[in-house]
Amino acid sequence: QVQLVESGGGLVQPGGSLRLSCAASRSIFSINRMGWYRQAPGKQRELVAAITSGGTTNYADSVKGRFTISRDNVKNTVYLQVNNLKPEDTAVYYCNKWPSFTTWGQGTQVTVSS
Repeated sequence: QVQLVESGGGLVQPGGSLRLSCAASRSIFSINRMGWYRQAPGKQRELVAAITSGGTTNYADSVKGRFTISRDNVKNTVYLQVNNLKPEDTAVYYCNKWPSFTTWGQGTQVTVSS
């Protein structure tokens, strides 16, 4: 199974921005939809954004207009640009296909606090 490694998280102030990266161990060309998910303490994992191999994107209402997902099939990498961050965005962010694989990586922590 393809291995996915997330990076780019960190501690930022409200209104700040980050660029999250998801590096795949092999080609993701054959995976039609890739997505970013997040899980906050005490809450279930939710799909934040998804993108098809052709570039069509979908976003959760809570992040629409603030987050942007993109993919580079040559570099086998999926990105998530997160702007105008709010404390409610604090969570561990994961990448996976959509629908997701059974297994998940370590994720990358995003903490938004003043």
